[in-house]
Formats: sequence, C-alpha cells, structure tokens
Amino acid sequence: MAVNRVKITNDIELKDRLVAINRVTKVTKGGRTFTFAAIVVVGNENGVIGWGLGKAGEVTAAIAKGVEAAKKNLVRVPILKGTIPHEVEVRFGGAQVFLKPASTGTGVVAGGAMRAVLESVGITDVLAKSKGSSNPHNLVKATIKALEELRDARTVAQNRGISMERVFKG
Repeated sequence: MAVNRVKITNDIELKDRLVAINRVTKVTKGGRTFTFAAIVVVGNENGVIGWGLGKAGEVTAAIAKGVEAAKKNLVRVPILKGTIPHEVEVRFGGAQVFLKPASTGTGVVAGGAMRAVLESVGITDVLAKSKGSSNPHNLVKATIKALEELRDARTVAQNRGISMERVFKG
C-alpha cells in the first residue's frame, strides 16, 4: 500500500499534542538517573498527521524532540465530511484498533491516545475501539497505521482505471 507522505513546508500550520510521558529510572552506583520519553502527535486538523518519540533528561526537551521527530514523518489522510471513508481494523504490536465512520454530530468516540490522533488529523465524527494493549506508544502507531490504510473513492477509481463520472452516473 502506498503511503501518502507529506513533505514539511512552512505553509502547513501544525499543532502538536502530547499523548504520553514516561519517566525512566536508571540505577547506577552514583544513584538514580531519571530520563523522560514523550510521545507526541502533530497535525494540521485537515488531513495531515505525524507522530514522534523524544527522549531527554527534561520533560520540555523530550517534548521538543518528539515534535521535531513527528514533523519528519507526516502522512495525508482522506477525510470525507468530518469522518473516515470506510471501516478499518489494524493491529500493531499488542494494540488492535477498530475505526468506523459515524454520522455528523456523533463526535469522536475514542479514548486517550486514539482521541489525540483522531482530533489532530481533523476527524470530527468517528466511532473507535481499542482492543488488546492500552500502551499509548502502540495505540498511536496502530491508529496512524489504520488512517494510512484508508482510501477514498477517487483513489480506488483511479487505481482501477475508472473515471469518476462513470462511478456517479451508475
């Protein structure tokens, strides 16, 4: 499946959202050393999304590194009238994610890490279910993988060599 990568440009206004912070402790003979890992999602709320992981000795530095990493792997997602074009179910590691289109006014019915990803990409109406692991790292990766697998009618018609006029005329 071809992924719709997006090159970072200055005209894309990205908003970053912190999904989770993990404090890691390393015990040495000199005592305990604390480091922080932050998973961050960036999106323009109009179909572009990316995620990044930053690790540093301070929380703010970890978040900044995560944002920079997220800007390097942006993808474009098809959004139709505030929802997704079709159902999709994806597994990444121990996390399994199910996304289903919803009618206007439903809102984002998702929890935690999935909600952050779906709101950052600009989806306003969707039904989502997380099965298996609730690890935020794998949930973010599974959700973005599911969004990458979405295809709109134009893409499918183009891949099949059908003109869109023929599709809508019947």
